[in-house]
Amino acid sequence: MTDNENLYDLVIVGGGPAGLSAAIYMARAKYKVLVLEKEKTGGQITITSEVVNYPGVELASGKSLTDSMRKQAEGFGAAFAIAEVKDMNLDQEIKEIHTSKGDYRAFGVILAVGANPRRLGFEGENTFRGRGVAYCATCDGEFFTGMNVFVIGGGFAAVEEGIFLTKYAKHVTIIVRSEDFSCAKTVSDKLKEHDRITVRFSTELKKVEGSQRMEKAVFMDRTTGETWEYDAGKEGGFGVFVFAGYEPNTRWLPEALNLNEQGYILTDANQKTNLPGVYAAGDVCVKNLRQVVTAVADGAIAATSLEKDVTELHKKLGIPEFTVNIPKKMLQPGTGESGQEPDGQAEAGEFLNASIRAQLAPVFAKFQNPVHVRAWLGEDKVSDEVKGFLDEFTEMTDRISWEQAPASEMEPEEQPEYLPSMEILQPDKTPTGMIFHGVPGGHEINSFVVALYNAAGPGTGIADEERARIEGLSKKLHLEIMVSLSCTMCPELVMSAQKIASLSDHVTAEVFDLAHYPKLKEHYQVMSVPCMVVNRRKVYFGKKNVSELLDILEAE
Repeated sequence: MTDNENLYDLVIVGGGPAGLSAAIYMARAKYKVLVLEKEKTGGQITITSEVVNYPGVELASGKSLTDSMRKQAEGFGAAFAIAEVKDMNLDQEIKEIHTSKGDYRAFGVILAVGANPRRLGFEGENTFRGRGVAYCATCDGEFFTGMNVFVIGGGFAAVEEGIFLTKYAKHVTIIVRSEDFSCAKTVSDKLKEHDRITVRFSTELKKVEGSQRMEKAVFMDRTTGETWEYDAGKEGGFGVFVFAGYEPNTRWLPEALNLNEQGYILTDANQKTNLPGVYAAGDVCVKNLRQVVTAVADGAIAATSLEKDVTELHKKLGIPEFTVNIPKKMLQPGTGESGQEPDGQAEAGEFLNASIRAQLAPVFAKFQNPVHVRAWLGEDKVSDEVKGFLDEFTEMTDRISWEQAPASEMEPEEQPEYLPSMEILQPDKTPTGMIFHGVPGGHEINSFVVALYNAAGPGTGIADEERARIEGLSKKLHLEIMVSLSCTMCPELVMSAQKIASLSDHVTAEVFDLAHYPKLKEHYQVMSVPCMVVNRRKVYFGKKNVSELLDILEAE
């Protein structure tokens, strides 16, 4: 590696609208740009099914909008890497960014790290998280089909997600602490179109309670102080979705960075922080309105303001300007390299469209060794889909092969408990501990490819400290990870667990598309994903990186 190979004009931490906007502006100006995102690009907006207030775009999903932004940035030459930033040295001329995939250096850094859903702290919130209390309608809405649901919040997200939940819920009640909504009236007026939505103002959720699942909720009228209860009775449970704003994702940032009392990053009008060469953009900043339109504006301002800093550093340090390879043809949003139609859909009967195939080809080329998949299949429709998926997948490369396990020749205890089952094997056909149940489509296609890459080598990068901790695991650990293919938070947990399994003979990580395994859902009372069960005893909800997951496994 040359001295300047991992040196960039700009490293953007965060791949949401703010980070993508900054990448577009800076890359178009022919600077060398790298965007780091620990899960996937798009940010929180990807869980929004309908974006209707972005100028010039009448209607789009959050995912399609940010997918277009990423393609535009890549078209101008921006590079992207899925890596978790562990630490940064920002108080020097050339910044150092230490990640799970290695170290990077940059003349400038834009922090577009966003914010996370805020928890309210009502009694029972932590107890029933994942068993009735949820924070993502897109991820978890289907688990509340036919149930009564309470949406807590009075802002844009609460209204939009409340409407979305009518696709599944028997009835939706929106609980608003204040006397009116805090979003635009044009947004809240949409509720009038839905007769299965009720709104209660000046109301606060005090607690939820129950045994195996939530059975009762207690609310308080903030005007009179009187309380009232909702009892699910024989209805079989209910749901509480919390949309009460966000908390800035800044606790891990260097202490030298100035934050306000709420933890948001303080910037000037040009998005510059108190540290030279360090800017911030998007929801992590102090601002009155947190919307996509303000996020992309922040990103554009930060990028154009940073250009002067970068140019001056090139001159001061005597480092020539970098050469950026810009693709000859910038792909239009939704268009594959093969000339597919703009919707990018696969042909009938296929699982992978041309765009995905084009993206997979260079990944397969990196495989150091061939990798093998052993599949146990039943007589059901899902097993037929798994067979079709594997046939299609292995046709793309000679680095992956698969075989159907001869279940009839095996003892019952040797067969998987749940079918269909895909077990990823080492090149010598010994188990890796990485297993998928169902077709890994949607957000989990990346997880499946990364699992194959980890088996084939060299695999995704990992910090030396984390590798040592994995090697130190001495107990047998069996992880059951339940996901939804529409969940944006699931892949991080899946990839973390399977990375650990790929490096440890003591860990097995089985991933289940919960839509096909209702017995698992019922057994563990799962009403939110991702859900992880360790050794069939302890249940955990929510996304986790490798370090957070190791904290759990080391305590077993």
